[in-house]
Amino acid sequence: MAEVWQRLFALLRPNAAWYAALAAGLLTLIGVEAIRTVEPGYAAIQWQRWVPVAVVAMVLSALPHPKVVGWLSWPAALGVLILLVYLLIPGAPFVPRINGATSWIATPVMRVQPAEAAKLAFVLSVAWYLRYRDSYRTLWGLLIPFAIMLVPVGLILKQPDLGSALLFGPTLFAMLVAAGARLWHIFSLLGLGVGAVAIVVAICLFAPPELQVLRPHQQARIVSMVSLASGDTSSVNDEGFQQDTAMTLIGAGGVAGNGAERASVLVRYNYLPHDHNDMVFAVVVNRWGLLGSWAVLGLYGVFVGGLLLVAIRSKDPFARLACVGFAALTFTQASINVGMHVGLLPITGITLPFVSYGGSSLVVSFVMVGLALSFGAARPKPMARPSFEFDHADAIFQ
Repeated sequence: MAEVWQRLFALLRPNAAWYAALAAGLLTLIGVEAIRTVEPGYAAIQWQRWVPVAVVAMVLSALPHPKVVGWLSWPAALGVLILLVYLLIPGAPFVPRINGATSWIATPVMRVQPAEAAKLAFVLSVAWYLRYRDSYRTLWGLLIPFAIMLVPVGLILKQPDLGSALLFGPTLFAMLVAAGARLWHIFSLLGLGVGAVAIVVAICLFAPPELQVLRPHQQARIVSMVSLASGDTSSVNDEGFQQDTAMTLIGAGGVAGNGAERASVLVRYNYLPHDHNDMVFAVVVNRWGLLGSWAVLGLYGVFVGGLLLVAIRSKDPFARLACVGFAALTFTQASINVGMHVGLLPITGITLPFVSYGGSSLVVSFVMVGLALSFGAARPKPMARPSFEFDHADAIFQ
């Protein structure tokens, strides 16, 4: 019991992760108010059920020492993979098909989305693998980290859940750069990835139906995004409706927003789909305007900056890489969500971290905050092994 109290006192000391915790709390409050604007019932559930559960999860995840978290990362990753496989079993009990996807397990308490836990387990397991290695300094050595990524990504794509799958690649790239992988290797692989995306988009836009590689609804979303960007409004009553409506509501927010009552009327009148989860950013901007969007984006900057400060100050390679992974994951997810709101990216099922409605997403996000608090409070051990550091700052370019 004494060790628990010592750990709690250590967590309360000044720690860069508290910046991230403060930003997470403010984003959550903004999210609850935005959800209340359009769905008061969901806002009550978020505030009365999921926020307390998320805070408790944050506190519990902050208590174990980083080494204990590292030891548990691989068993946790294996458990998540089992859940992802379970989702794909035809006729599996407690697996409802929602919007054409089998992404949730319906428990008596809540609908659990294993893909959310997979993101967390992926970051921790990759950080634990990379912490003392230098094999990823070769091109062949990158195969194992990429294999660790491709297994959950493949299972998540089979659900299908393209939005969650898109987050793994940028997160892995950021962690490899932080670990010291050669940048020319990273940029070579990144170039291949960008080239593959460009080919898929070109096929989507110009190839005949028999040569398409994406599902019909995914193809339609890309085509409608390009059409809207070029000024063609022919899809606004079909596949382009959701994105066009979101952009319209964002524009209607002006500089200072419309306030709660008028924003509620505007969002309901325009029939914005998924206004309390995936498309909640449109509600935020319509209610609080451009100033509100800047506040939200600024808070994400504080959150990411707090995690990176923990990474910079930490002497533990596992903690450092995990915080970089958490920062990259949150930044990528928020960027994709905002990008699809403003017409820069096609619509895909992805939430806005801390702001959107949802128990799984909120709990996992706060677990990341708790782990960051734990990593920031940990004291370096004098007999710790050397990590992945190199003698020259430019070694990653070699």
